[in-house]
Amino acid sequence: MNPLATLAVPASMSAPRSIPGRTWRRGAMLVLMVLLGHLWLADQTLHDQLGAGAANSSPRRIEVSFVRELKQQQPATLAPPLAAQRAPRAALAPAPAASAPLPEVLPVPELAQLLPPARSTEVATAVAEAEAAPTTAAAAVPAASEAAAATTANVPAFEWPPSTRLSYQLTGYYRGAVEGQAQVEWLRNAGRYQVHLDVSLGPSFAPLMSRRMSSDGELTAAGLRPRRYDELTRVAMRAPRTATIYFDDERVRLPAGTELALPVGVQDTASQFVQMTWLFTTRPELLEVGRTITIPLALPRRVDTWLYDVVARETLQTAVGPVDTLHVKPRREVGSGTELTAEMWVAPTLQYLPVRILIRQDRETYVDLLLERLPQQAGDAASAAPARR
Repeated sequence: MNPLATLAVPASMSAPRSIPGRTWRRGAMLVLMVLLGHLWLADQTLHDQLGAGAANSSPRRIEVSFVRELKQQQPATLAPPLAAQRAPRAALAPAPAASAPLPEVLPVPELAQLLPPARSTEVATAVAEAEAAPTTAAAAVPAASEAAAATTANVPAFEWPPSTRLSYQLTGYYRGAVEGQAQVEWLRNAGRYQVHLDVSLGPSFAPLMSRRMSSDGELTAAGLRPRRYDELTRVAMRAPRTATIYFDDERVRLPAGTELALPVGVQDTASQFVQMTWLFTTRPELLEVGRTITIPLALPRRVDTWLYDVVARETLQTAVGPVDTLHVKPRREVGSGTELTAEMWVAPTLQYLPVRILIRQDRETYVDLLLERLPQQAGDAASAAPARR
């Protein structure tokens, strides 16, 4: 049955003058209530089609005050993991298994008799040193441990950067050359984080198109753990489109309602930028040209593993001056527009933050973001607190 058929007005109402006023008003009120009910159901259905949970209110925004600019400086050396601080295993002589036969070794005098006189003294000395080696190595282990502890005692451990805002100049192509604005906000409060990526094409007071990508989740020892991703797209003269992805401990729920197993370390479109910052800060060896970073991504249509290659060292000319960066590029061809690909240029002197981000929708549609001012940071991240929605 067509639900709109219930909105048809009874024939008896076509001549309201023949019906008492009070009765007519009651009938009109009933029709209005039915109409409002159908509009509400249609609105809920539309939101469900656009994205599971899109009708729900977004998470409360973490409110912070940005009070200082981040200046360029060389990255600090972080303390290595505890496993790396231990003495190398090679310093410990493994004990032979009880069932394994002991190797047959010639005594020093007999071995010396098999060699010319000039070499016998050298062999005897070498064998004597070899016999003393286990004792020396065993004595060196505590010293190595103490040296490692002394070396890392004053080296800071990793700490999440304070809340940060990055502002970008935007150029690109969307049905013609476009300009616009973009910003990335990294917000944190205690063990919670948010990442907001805002892109708008056209003048700021009347953008032709805008998109906000937001990630909300938790800070863990293994990096970011998203709990929810929201995407809102607005195009002039069209209704907004939304999509929401939910993450629980074991499953990912995509906008269409599909549920998939949760990959270890999975990120979303917005959180991947900060997750890379965490990776490069804690594992700077990944920033060597030729290295590859693997990140599972939950996208609005599917969950997939993405590979990012460190392809080159480049110095970018920005509005804040030259910045040394490393170019990180996804190992994936630009598609037909169903998935966005993002390559980035990260700056070790700016806490491994992305100085440039190139986002492609297809072979012709893209936006290119270039840092337009030094990043702004909060003075004390611990003072941030949830505020308005």
